[in-house]
Amino acid sequence: MSNQLFDAIDNLAKEKGIEKEILMEALEAALISAYKKNFKSATNVRVELNEVSGKMSVYARKTVVEEVEDTQLEISVDEARKIDPNYEVEDIIEVEVTPKDFGRIAAQAAKQVVTQRVREAERGVIFSEYIDREEDVMTGIIQRKDARFVYVNLGKIEAKLAEAEQMPTEEYHVHDRLKVFVTKVENTSKGPQIYISRSHPGLLTRLFEMEVPEIFDGTVEVKSVAREAGDRSKISVYAGDPEVDPVGSCVGQRGQRVQAIVDELKGEKIDIVEWSEDPVVYVSNALSPSKVIKVLVNEEEKSTTVIVPDYQLSLAIGKRGQNARLAAKLTGWKIDIKSETEAREEGLLKTETEESYSDNNEDLFE
Repeated sequence: MSNQLFDAIDNLAKEKGIEKEILMEALEAALISAYKKNFKSATNVRVELNEVSGKMSVYARKTVVEEVEDTQLEISVDEARKIDPNYEVEDIIEVEVTPKDFGRIAAQAAKQVVTQRVREAERGVIFSEYIDREEDVMTGIIQRKDARFVYVNLGKIEAKLAEAEQMPTEEYHVHDRLKVFVTKVENTSKGPQIYISRSHPGLLTRLFEMEVPEIFDGTVEVKSVAREAGDRSKISVYAGDPEVDPVGSCVGQRGQRVQAIVDELKGEKIDIVEWSEDPVVYVSNALSPSKVIKVLVNEEEKSTTVIVPDYQLSLAIGKRGQNARLAAKLTGWKIDIKSETEAREEGLLKTETEESYSDNNEDLFE
């Protein structure tokens, strides 16, 4: 075996980013397999590779016996003592059994096995690189598309954007650059598989982290996201420091920060609301941009009844119930919205006469 093979392995390891030891182990395994196949050997053999000289040697392990019954597995004590006088019966000895033409045969057999091991090692390298990007945003280039998938090149691998993960209002064109959310990375029999999304709420969270330094450094925390991709989203944020305005931080000067995200999501409307541990405050904020008169809370059922001015009822509910639906998803509370008139009729709000009487006679209850 010439030094060219070892040089080729060195270059392959550097080019593919694979540890050289992995390729050498693959080569040894291939040579052992080739020896056993071509020389019909059942012997336990090992291969020794000398990178300096470029020499390849095959050694068979044999048991020292008085009388040899199987030459592949045994060696007579007399023959063994020609190698080393100290050998005794039952000792294990290694005997060089390298065939003269083994280099040619081994090279042919090794090529396929090493190629396979390189492919496996490459997959391992790719998986290790991309597993750390799970639940993160990556930028890719659209390579092609069909009825079911948009194929996005993420560098060393092509990811599939399934129809269910696409934004319904978005068009995908070949060569377009696209930010995608990596939902899962799996190492399958066909190699690493990366699942990506444009509709996942996590995409919105990561985009805010990228655009808002206060979220990236932890000053402002994203508490919850509710999203109907391509149409409208709500995100609740919180700052532990009372001096920090969490909503203002996300909006940015003249709305530049949130506008960058809206542009990336092709015009998707985004409501940014302040999170609160008080459900009355939180639900009121979540129904933005509508105004709220009162929130009645049922802790046991985790439900709320929200009363809004008559003229704000349609705004609070939203088109096809979207505003109320997103607010409920954002807060985790059931939300039943009633107009001011309806609430008074049901006794959920005092009538104007009752309010006036109460205001004028507060001293009676002191």
